[in-house]
Amino acid sequence: MSAQPSTLRARVPERLDASALFATLAGLCGSFVAIGLARFAYTPLIPALIQAHWFTASQAVTLGAANFAGYLLGALLGRPIAHALTNRHALRVLMATATLAFFACAFPLSVTWFFVWRLASGVAGGAIMVLVATSILPHVPPARRGFVSGMIFLGLGLGIAASGTVIPALLHDGLRAAWIGLGALALLLTAISWFGWPASDAPVAAAPAQTAGHAVAAQTPLRVLYAQYAANALGLVPAMILLVDYVARGLGRGASTGAHVWVLYGMAAIAGPILCGQLADRIGFKLAWRFALLIQAVAVALLALSNHTAAVLIATLILGALTPGVVPLALGRIHELVPHDHLEQRAAWSRATTAFALFQALGGYGYSFLFSHTHENYALIFACGAVALSLAFVADLATSRLSKQ
Repeated sequence: MSAQPSTLRARVPERLDASALFATLAGLCGSFVAIGLARFAYTPLIPALIQAHWFTASQAVTLGAANFAGYLLGALLGRPIAHALTNRHALRVLMATATLAFFACAFPLSVTWFFVWRLASGVAGGAIMVLVATSILPHVPPARRGFVSGMIFLGLGLGIAASGTVIPALLHDGLRAAWIGLGALALLLTAISWFGWPASDAPVAAAPAQTAGHAVAAQTPLRVLYAQYAANALGLVPAMILLVDYVARGLGRGASTGAHVWVLYGMAAIAGPILCGQLADRIGFKLAWRFALLIQAVAVALLALSNHTAAVLIATLILGALTPGVVPLALGRIHELVPHDHLEQRAAWSRATTAFALFQALGGYGYSFLFSHTHENYALIFACGAVALSLAFVADLATSRLSKQ
């Protein structure tokens, strides 16, 4: 009888203390501002930027791609910045940079000015993506790290949904008011997160090293995963930068309908990480990742082949859910391939994030070039994304026979 209370206590999940909860909230705010708003809020603003004659259609798309280029730089520079400033100070500076970029974009002094600030917001997003989990999770009990990771990724979907609901209201007072309003929201979230970031850069204890044979065997599927994650970026970029403009101008439904579609995209993005996590728990990350590649290819192909309302809505739901949903799937797949080496897991995640960022930037500029030189051919852009995702899916099938992971 005396052993029973301790046994029961052992089964109770470790609770998050106040500092861990505050850090989790800070992480959510970080992804909300630097990725959810800084990247995705631009998409529903594209039609207004063009109609207000701030920029031409091709310039607006190119400026959207500047954020992708910045994201790549941020993915590469995140760790050096944190090494120089500490994680806490780096995250504060990056949040402040993303916030300042919103206010700066309210004043279109020139294309170069706008480009620089869109680039800066991308740098903040990429660096925060690399740093936020590794800054917070070491301070969280192992049994609760899955929950905390989900809450951090949830910020992406909340940012997308907020951009779709807040921007139409802000646009009633003009384009400049919309940018200032986004800046005010980002400033509020930055203030909330300011003291939430962990004060120390606690080290993560490394698990026992893998055997040499397993490490070698994991290299090929890891390289394939990097390539697939890069192709996934090429598949998602068309919807990220063109979905609202496609509905508003390409289909002639107007900016209001385009904004409503973006709200739907954002609502799906909120549910995406949770649904993807549940699917992976049931069938494993390998099959969940493969299914995600296939269904994304189908969704982007729908946008390329059909302008029917039902097709657009179905594609929006799928792509909205999987834009943030593929992040935990890719991370979980890395953990499957490298199950006992936490240091290698982090290194592999950094490489995967860099690959995604690189091809996101290349895709943004490549699609921008195609868009402006093919008389704004939306179908061609979406078709390119569908091909990239299809190739990633075929590669997964082809390599599954070579790996037992």
